[in-house]
Amino acid sequence: MNALIDFFLRVANLCRKELLTILKDPATRAILIAPAIMQSLVFGYGATYDLTNVPYALLDQSRNGASTELIAHLDSTGVFHRVATLRSQADIREVIDTEKALLVIQIPANFEQQLSAGQTAAIQLILDARNSNTAGSAAGYVSAVVERYNAELRTRVGAPPSPLVVESRAWFNPNLETRWNLLPGMIAALSMLQTLLLTALSVAREREQGTFDQLLVTPMSPLEIMIGKALPPVLVGLVQSSLILLVALFWFGIPMAGSLVTLYTGLLFFTVASVGIGLSISAVSANMQQAMLYAFVLLMPLMLLSGLTTPVRNMPHALQVATLANPLRFAIDLVQRVYLEGVGLGTVWHNLIPLAVIAAITLPLAAWLFRNRLV
Repeated sequence: MNALIDFFLRVANLCRKELLTILKDPATRAILIAPAIMQSLVFGYGATYDLTNVPYALLDQSRNGASTELIAHLDSTGVFHRVATLRSQADIREVIDTEKALLVIQIPANFEQQLSAGQTAAIQLILDARNSNTAGSAAGYVSAVVERYNAELRTRVGAPPSPLVVESRAWFNPNLETRWNLLPGMIAALSMLQTLLLTALSVAREREQGTFDQLLVTPMSPLEIMIGKALPPVLVGLVQSSLILLVALFWFGIPMAGSLVTLYTGLLFFTVASVGIGLSISAVSANMQQAMLYAFVLLMPLMLLSGLTTPVRNMPHALQVATLANPLRFAIDLVQRVYLEGVGLGTVWHNLIPLAVIAAITLPLAAWLFRNRLV
């Protein structure tokens, strides 16, 4: 019995010692508390599949009381917000390509006449299916509004059982397959995971092994050290992106509409920006354990706020502003547009500029930290 009590006492003392070691360091206490609170808030606000803001464009070729009544039902939901009123079918491509509207509602010229004659009328729904989850949800919302409108029409004399039907067309992803949305985005997202971790560990490994100070006293400048540390992860990141691209193309058979030159130009900008973030993390980390912890704490918000699974436009305004510092947001948009839509550099240049700005800030910051960080 005494031996059992001694055993539990020794275990209790060891547990107390470990807890004191963990909680004694203020930095460790902050790491235990702050990331949990931050990530729970990001999950709660950012990782939502509920559509709260669906921008749409209207092509009303009927322009009568019936079409106005239908659109009023749509606008009254508080979810749909008209961003453009189109004059012809030629205007549809621009609002979809520029992501100004998630969907276009086209009402035919004989819409009211068909309803008045007791016939079934059809409206056309054109979806931006580059994000298949969002497009599918938006189409479901429209169908629900149309069904409520049908219920009102059935109470009127002479109305058919289904007065109004919705005909949907999905651009860039005809079958609304989730794989077509996720895999092109993963070309950027998965490579970032490894690139960020690899660069975050580079300087921290030197510090832990005691070779970092020796590196600083060499004739090499901080800029040369930074370039030497940055180039290998950049190459590794591009190779990993290439592997994911090959899987998407040849294993899953997702056709690529764009140019490899445009795609790899965007990936190069993105990888350099990711390496800059990783080197900054590595420069402020005292050891590899800290570097890995900081990297993992940062990776989750970067993934959630990238727009890969949930649209940025549905996030609170403060989080939308925060995504401007997230290179993954711009990389995913660029890769998906090049891969699925087939656009060129002239269309995605607005994604390259933020990536270049992030790289221009993080890489010099990492170089400065190499020399000036107080260990």
